[in-house]
Amino acid sequence: MPNYESVFIARQDITAAQVEGLVETFEKVIMEAGGSVPKKESWGLRTLAYKIKKNRKGHYTLMNIDAPADAVHEMERQMRINEDVLRYITFRIDEFEEGPSAMMRSRDRDDRPRRGRDDRGDRGSHRDDPPKEPVAEDKLAEAPAEPEDQNEGDNA
Repeated sequence: MPNYESVFIARQDITAAQVEGLVETFEKVIMEAGGSVPKKESWGLRTLAYKIKKNRKGHYTLMNIDAPADAVHEMERQMRINEDVLRYITFRIDEFEEGPSAMMRSRDRDDRPRRGRDDRGDRGSHRDDPPKEPVAEDKLAEAPAEPEDQNEGDNA
């Protein structure tokens, strides 16, 4: 049987349990048609690039599907009917990817601490920049004061 990857986005105002219910519903459609769903990944609530049906965020879910094309068409029909599903896309692939998907790997990478910043969050100086000389406090006192507004009489 052919292999597919399907990703759908559910509305932001439903709960994670309701998203799991959607996944089970779509999985049931695939199973009844003689297919299987070897892997399901929830990518969580993520910000959308633009509003979709007045939603700024959505629950993303990936499903790996091993099923005939008719089963996938029926699942997509169910997704189209369901008002909780904002968008979906299904790709036919040669073989399933081992381990976590690229989205899950990028999430793991985001958990690592950032490098190249000091405690205040400022970036360090560029290595080609000349070193900055500190300004002495007495030099600050010698700096000329800001000139007063010289056009005071013009405003009358």
